[in-house]
Amino acid sequence: MQKVILAGAVMQDMDQVALGPRTFPGPGKVVFMSRLNPMHVEAVIDLINHGPFFRHLSMRVKDMGTGYSLVELDMANEHLNPFGGIHGGAYASAIDTAAYWALYCEMEDGAGLTSLDLNIDFLAPASNGKLVIKGQSVKVGRSICLGEAAAVDMEGRLLARGSSKLMVTQGLQTIQEVVRFTGEGNLPPKFI
Repeated sequence: MQKVILAGAVMQDMDQVALGPRTFPGPGKVVFMSRLNPMHVEAVIDLINHGPFFRHLSMRVKDMGTGYSLVELDMANEHLNPFGGIHGGAYASAIDTAAYWALYCEMEDGAGLTSLDLNIDFLAPASNGKLVIKGQSVKVGRSICLGEAAAVDMEGRLLARGSSKLMVTQGLQTIQEVVRFTGEGNLPPKFI
């Protein structure tokens, strides 16, 4: 565990430190913080990318860490609407996924998330190629979290953006449920 002295503001390396409890003592108090375990992140990415819906959509989480995620979707004929452009549901699924996994690394071990509200702005059509969806954490609360994501094509053109409001759960939609569903063994600990 890393010892951090708080003196009015929390100083942290956002790529490596994830907070446990979200309450802080006053200035000058000693707090023990855990680091996000890179082996856990790698194992989770491998596990979720083998899920049936992700495979069906040709969607993969490529990276995630404290406050961010990176998702890719390979557009193909099955993603198109009757007019020949990517269906809004494919955008929505990718944006919701990126927002969810951007928040995951900031959540306490054992907590789950479930989507309450999804707001998508469709900005430009696309019909083929790869979409890159970048998610980021906006707010992590005790009961409600907010994430956002933007989908771009390989030229960097913004195609869609959106936000996902998620409810924090205990025992519902946790990473342990993914482990049980897939029949995989135990994951490395989330924090070290």
